Amino acid sequence: MRILVLGAGGVGGYFGGRLVEKGEDVTFLVRSKRKEQLEKEGLVIQSVNGDLKLQPKLITAEDANVEGPFDLILFSTKAYHLHSAIQDLQPFVGDDTTILPLLNGVAHFPLLKSEFGADQVIGGLCFIETTLNQEGHIVHTSKADFVKFGEFQNKDTERIQRIEAVLSGTVASFIRSDFIERDIWHKYLYIAAIAGVTTLMRAPMGPIRESKQGRKFIHQLFQEIEAIMIEHGAPLELDIVDKHMATMDSTSYDMKSSMLRDMEKGLSIEGEHLHGYLLQLAQNYNIVAPLLQAVYQNELVYELSNH
Repeated sequence: MRILVLGAGGVGGYFGGRLVEKGEDVTFLVRSKRKEQLEKEGLVIQSVNGDLKLQPKLITAEDANVEGPFDLILFSTKAYHLHSAIQDLQPFVGDDTTILPLLNGVAHFPLLKSEFGADQVIGGLCFIETTLNQEGHIVHTSKADFVKFGEFQNKDTERIQRIEAVLSGTVASFIRSDFIERDIWHKYLYIAAIAGVTTLMRAPMGPIRESKQGRKFIHQLFQEIEAIMIEHGAPLELDIVDKHMATMDSTSYDMKSSMLRDMEKGLSIEGEHLHGYLLQLAQNYNIVAPLLQAVYQNELVYELSNH
C-alpha cells in the first residue's frame, strides 16, 4: 500500500516516521523549505518511546505529475492550512484513494467529503504531545502516541481491514475503532477544554488544576462544551466529563496543549476551528457559554496582536 503523509511536522512526521520504521511504503508531501531541511538533517524523532532517524521519501506539490495517486493519505495538517492542503493534495488523490484525517475537531469532515467524495474519507483522530525544536527535529515528550481510525456508521469493510493490517505493528499505536464518530467527539471535547484553559491561563496543566478553583474552572468548561455537543446530537457517553477529568488529573504537571506551544512560538492557532465552531453551534441552539466565550476572545486578541 502506497501511503502519503501530508506534512512532516509533529503529527505527520511522527506517525509517518513510525510507519517507515516498520517498513511501509511512505512518502511525505512537504513544503520546499521543509524538504530542504529534511534532506539535510533527515527525519529525526526524539521520543520517550524510542528515538529514530531516517531519510524519508519526500515530494512537494510541484511533483504532482511524477507520483500519481496514492492508496492512503494521512491528512495531518493544521486546520488553518486546510484549504491550501486540499489544493495541494488534489493531484495525488485517485478514485481508490482513502483519506484518513488526523485534525482536531469536526468542522473539516464536511469539507473533505465535499472535495474528495464522502466514500473516500474515513474517520480519524490522534493523541500525541509533540513539538518541533529549532533544528526541525520532532520532540515527543509523553508516552501517549496513538491514532484511532474507522469507517463511519461503524461499518466493517474490506478497505478498513486492509488499512488496519498495514498500520498495525508499529512503535506507535494505530487502533481501529468500532465507533469512530463517538471517539472523534470525545477527543474534540477533551482537546477543546484543555487547549482552552492552557491558552487562557498561559500555563501548563499542573499550575492550573492546583490553583484555587482551578479544577472547578476546568470542570465547568467541560460541562459547557458538553452541553453544546449534546444539543447538536453528538454521541457522547453519559460519564465522559468525569472520564476526561480523570485523564486531565493524570497528565504531567508540565503538560502543555499544542495550541499553547504554538502561542509561545508566535504561530497561528486553531482557535476558529475548535472554539469558534463550538460557539457558532452554541449560538444556533441559544446556549450561553461564558467560559468558552472567554477562551475564544483570548484567542482573537492573540491573533490580532501577533499576525
